[in-house]
Amino acid sequence: MATSLEGFASASLQSGDDPNEDMDPSTDSEDESLSQPNTSEQIKALLADTERVKLTKKLSEANQQNRFLKRQLYIKEDALLKFKSELAVMELEIQALARLAEEIAKSGIPNGSRKINGKYIHTHLVARLKAVHEQLTEQIKDVDVAQSKEVSVFWAGMAESVQVMGSFDGWSQGEHLSPEYTGSYTRFSTTLMLRPG
Repeated sequence: MATSLEGFASASLQSGDDPNEDMDPSTDSEDESLSQPNTSEQIKALLADTERVKLTKKLSEANQQNRFLKRQLYIKEDALLKFKSELAVMELEIQALARLAEEIAKSGIPNGSRKINGKYIHTHLVARLKAVHEQLTEQIKDVDVAQSKEVSVFWAGMAESVQVMGSFDGWSQGEHLSPEYTGSYTRFSTTLMLRPG
């Protein structure tokens, strides 16, 4: 019986029947392409794509952080403005109280009035209110100094794009200047909100 099986196998091979003929020929080419080593160009392209993805992710994270910090800055600016207006109201109140106390002190000191540090209480109250008023005035000036100011920036010359970067935004994104073509050169300008210093 072994001879008949051998005869059948050799007969089928001689007749041109391929035992792998039902397999897809495209799989062979895929196997061949996978078995061939990548060229240096392909490797460089893969590495560049990988690096690009990493850099894009880092840039996205940096942009998110920058937007978060800008929102925080706007919140702080609003709080600073609110604080300044509250200080201004307090300054006006203190100023009015100082005038009233001064008027009371000028109207005469009643008998038996108490003294503080050798001054009648009315005079002492006027002096204290004036000192508090001066302190509030200084604090309002300090708040004014701490507020961001609009600063116009321009650059004239030949360029496609101009960007201002600096510690004002943590050297992160910078600010693009708007081009204005004047004929012989381009003038780039923008307005920045900068804190003092």
